[in-house]
Amino acid sequence: MDKIRRDLPQPLEELIPARIFKSEVLAWARRIGVEPKEIHIRSMARKWASCSSNGRLTFDADLLKQPASFRREVIVHELLHMKLPNHSKLFKSLLRTYLAEADVG
Repeated sequence: MDKIRRDLPQPLEELIPARIFKSEVLAWARRIGVEPKEIHIRSMARKWASCSSNGRLTFDADLLKQPASFRREVIVHELLHMKLPNHSKLFKSLLRTYLAEADVG
């Protein structure tokens, strides 16, 4: 997910701990039905996150300063790439559905 794609909400004043972020990723992975092999957090210049074909997820460290709703969008986006490696209509539909469910429940 590209960093320059859209305006961002105001960053949080404090970082959330990496362990909390990773537990958010794992909770969403269970909900979506995927199993990431590795979860990494590091500085990324152009993207918020990436997903490799072998199940390695990498998230930008700046994501730990973003509000929960934005983190959720990035997490769900990358986890869905473990099922669908493109941005097809099905991918976009699933992304909208998962995010809408999160907003409701």
